[in-house]
Amino acid sequence: MKNIFVGNLNFEATEGSVRTLFEAYGPVERVNIITDRDTGRAKGFGFVEMTTNADADRAIAGLNGRDLDGRALNVNEARPKPERSSGGGRQDNRW
Repeated sequence: MKNIFVGNLNFEATEGSVRTLFEAYGPVERVNIITDRDTGRAKGFGFVEMTTNADADRAIAGLNGRDLDGRALNVNEARPKPERSSGGGRQDNRW
């Protein structure tokens, strides 16, 4: 399974429209369009998980730079989320 980053999405793009676009290259496990926590509006990017790495690689090659709703998509393999410190602000623990 490969996780794919999809950037520069139109703010009106739906998970269904993104899924349809990627399913042309193979089975899609999950689509997640990232939304703002406070407003619920799409942030213009999301992630697609494809079942096989070969299909995902073909989708990346075929869709990167492709126009969707007037915007050129930025499609590449998602990088792992960086680890965040478990602190609550101050790093030196002195209050």
